[in-house]
Amino acid sequence: MGKIIAIANQKGGVGKTTTSVNLAASLGVLEKKVLLIDADPQANATSGLGIDVESVEVGTYELLEHTKSASETIMPTTSPNVDLIPSHIDLVAIEIELVDKEQREYMMRKAIGELKDKYDYILIDCAPSLGLLTLNALTASDSVVIPIQCEYFALEGLGKLLNTIKSVQKIHNPELDIEGLLLTMFDSRLRLSNQVVEEVKKHFSEMVFDTIIQRNVRLSEAPSYGESIIKYDASSKGAANYLNLANEIMKKIRRKYNGESNKKTGSW
Repeated sequence: MGKIIAIANQKGGVGKTTTSVNLAASLGVLEKKVLLIDADPQANATSGLGIDVESVEVGTYELLEHTKSASETIMPTTSPNVDLIPSHIDLVAIEIELVDKEQREYMMRKAIGELKDKYDYILIDCAPSLGLLTLNALTASDSVVIPIQCEYFALEGLGKLLNTIKSVQKIHNPELDIEGLLLTMFDSRLRLSNQVVEEVKKHFSEMVFDTIIQRNVRLSEAPSYGESIIKYDASSKGAANYLNLANEIMKKIRRKYNGESNKKTGSW
């Protein structure tokens, strides 16, 4: 049975979509079958995998509205072993349309339940908010990866996100776990980047991934070509970082499956 992982942080520009696309591509080249769900109306994960957003007719909007089955919303991508449920600007309306519906927080969980046996990993690229879209993603997920930019305001708002995750655990999804905090856009030349890493590790220690995503020009260029970093430049530092992250997540899941202690879980 596949594992569902949300990539979430209500702050914009921290590397959520970059992580979603490149983690999916990295797991794919490691021969895992992956589904990426674009749950952000900006649809950057969709365009980042080479899909023309304007051509999208069926996707996450229809999935959450339950007007199409999950299998009807899936499309293939050029990344090996990676499928996509695309997004479109229409998804903006879903927050309003779901607000009066019963079980509104469970729409995604109900919709994608049938897919867990078909994929090794289902990744959900969340919108930069703590609204109904993100709440649906967290309720549907087994765990959450939280990207944190190595900048001055890195920890700003993180407490609010962790409180939201606690609320989801308490009310909607007691099995939700934090997969890890992922430090992104790290520049070893900057004292500030190193200070942020120290601060995050001091406060959250074992919850922080060993892998750190470094600033990389090729990583920044890849989305403009509609490609993952694995396809755009497999020899780049960015590709190595995301392959390391994919391996780290896979090892963690193997440890958990084998009943070994897991250093990334715990209280916060």
